[in-house]
This record gives sequence, C-alpha cells and structure tokens, in this order.
Amino acid sequence: MKAFLTTAAALLCGTLLGSEPRFRPVNIDTNIAIGYGLAIADVDGDRRQDIVLCDKNQIAWYRNPDWRKAVIAENLTPQDHVCVAAADIDGDSRAEIAVGAGWNPGDTVNSGAVFYLVPPQDRSRRWEAIRLPHEPTVHRMRWIRDADGKHVLVVVPLHGRGNNPQAGEGEPVRILQYRRPADPRSPWSVAPVTRSDWLALHKTHNVDAVSSDNTRPQSLVIAAKEGLFEVEASGSLRMVGTNAIGGSGEVRRGRLSGGPGGLFHASIEPMHGNTLSIYRQDGTGAVQRLVLDESLVDGHALACGDLLGLGRDQIVVGWRAMNRPGVRVGLRLYIPEDAAGSSWRRVQVDDNTMACEDLALADLDGDGRLDLVAAGRATRNVVVWFNETGR
Repeated sequence: MKAFLTTAAALLCGTLLGSEPRFRPVNIDTNIAIGYGLAIADVDGDRRQDIVLCDKNQIAWYRNPDWRKAVIAENLTPQDHVCVAAADIDGDSRAEIAVGAGWNPGDTVNSGAVFYLVPPQDRSRRWEAIRLPHEPTVHRMRWIRDADGKHVLVVVPLHGRGNNPQAGEGEPVRILQYRRPADPRSPWSVAPVTRSDWLALHKTHNVDAVSSDNTRPQSLVIAAKEGLFEVEASGSLRMVGTNAIGGSGEVRRGRLSGGPGGLFHASIEPMHGNTLSIYRQDGTGAVQRLVLDESLVDGHALACGDLLGLGRDQIVVGWRAMNRPGVRVGLRLYIPEDAAGSSWRRVQVDDNTMACEDLALADLDGDGRLDLVAAGRATRNVVVWFNETGR
C-alpha cells in the first residue's frame, strides 16, 4: 500500500506545514562525463562546504561560492574512477580525500583500486595519489568515526572475490577499513569490517555512515542483495530491512521523531530499481515496510534530511533511466505528513534535466537550510538546487 495523500489533502497539509518547497537550480558544470559520485566537505579551509566530484577520468572539486572547478587527479587507472570520500579526519578544518577506481564490475578478480590523495599547499593543483591495498570491484567508500573517535576509511566492493557477477553468488563481499598512518606514504593498517561467519552479503550496492550526533561513533548501513543491515561501531549487527523484492540498491537513515523508534531507513529496491520504500519499527519493535513510490526508472540516488524545517526528515530520490531513450528523469522530494511516517506527500524537484547518478544534501550558502546537489550521467551536469523555501 502506497502512503500518499489525495491532492486536496496534500494541499491542505502543505498549508498547515508552512511554505511549499522552493528550490532554485544552478548549473555549476555542464560538461562532465558520468558523475559517478559526490562528496561535500570544506576542501580549502575557508569554512564553506565545497563539492567534490568523482568523474569517469577526473577527481575535481568546486570552490564555494564561485564554483570554480579544480581538477586534482586524473586517469588514476585505465578503467573509470567510481567513488570518492571527503572529510576532515585530522581536525585541521580541511578535507582529506580518498578515491575508488579501476571500475569493472564484470571482473571480480583483478579489477578495483583505492587511492589516498595527498594535497599540495595549493589545493587547486594536482594531488599526489597513494595506492592502497584493495578488493576487486571497489564500488563505494566513506570516512567514518570509530569507537575511539578516530576516522577510518571504509571501502565496499560490489561483489565478493571471484563471484559470478550476474548471479551475485559465491564468496561474500569483503568490506575493509583503512587507518591512515602519520605518514600516509607508509603502509596503512587494513582490516575487515565484516566476517563471512556473521554477515555474508552479495551485491552490496551502497553504504551510509550514521550516528545520533556529531561526536558518537558511526554505524555502517549497507544495502545488499540480502536486504538492509546496520553494523554498529561496537561490532553488533542488526537487519533493518528485508529483501522483499530482490534486495536493496540504495540506503539512507532518517528520523521522524525522537528516540530509537523514530528512526527509519529509506531504500531504493531492487538495485537500479523502481521502488522507494521505508522501513520503520511499529509499537512492538517489529520492522514494517511501507512503499512510497513504484514509478522510479533506474533509481540510483537517495538522501534523507530536514530540508523544510519540519523537525522530521524528508527523502530525496533521483533516477537516471540509463539506456532508456525517451524516458523522463529527475528528482523527487517525499515529505512525511506525521511523526509516525504513515503518509507522505510527493513533490517534483526536477523534471527531465537531471539523469541522477548521485546526490547529496548540505547547507552550501550558510542560511541554515539544506541545499541539494546532484550529478547527472546522461545529462552530463552538476547542479545545485538552493533551498529557498519560505522566502
């Protein structure tokens, strides 16, 4: 059962909640190749959030607020770059950047690469790439805070080593965490995050780092063929979503109200799928699945955050319709109409100018509102939608 209001009820609730969502799009790049991944971080230490892009053959960042593009790495491997992670991990107010490359999902033995980028004094110039150990089919990465308050790089492959890539069967995916030494050119400490005896996952398409605040250790939420799983910093594991229609391709955690019962997990199902679902606990603690939309075409990007100042998170979804000529692409915002998340309202943010490969939320102009950033594959663009709700 899909949780949408009638048009009349939606308009009434929109009035009760305040101003309707309003976003102003600004193209900051109209000539990218693919736009595999985005990260938001202060790269140059000016206290503004910059945009970092992982493109097919380039790693670049766009300086806030003039969005001047600086290419900092290029052609790290003969195959495509595929993911990027950016965060200030040492407290100097400037982001550290890691990159995943060597993208060939059909090669589960020899593909993949992981690099840490060492910045020059002028961070708009080329950065030195330090190659690190890796598993095949490197696909997603995040910097996360561990139980000691230190940042580690978590890297998630698409497949297990030697797997049949079509069937998604065989060895489970081996998720690794990397600890940066004082000299990043020295050997890094690399250890598995997951063990196959308690978490055997295949086709782990995406991952998110979550925490209740900015000081606590972060848990890892993983979208996989087998469903949605949360691995806490303590090492404990719980399933937070079923594999109802063949598993999940994207996952993000959001909040509807205070307390553990107020959390939900949003999921695009299956991988590159058409369905947006949320998973939330009922009054007994059991996890329930609620379908919000079944009309996505190649859903590929997902984010949760309170863009409208409602005190509960909304969901942003992007789809790309890859290899489907004539099918419209875009972005949608899903707004919970109550603290339980039992009904949701859908708002179109973009209609057919963004074939969304990845998206992110951040306050880019310092006005206290979350803005939206997306990278488009077929549309070859990076766009910021500045949040002007209430203006």
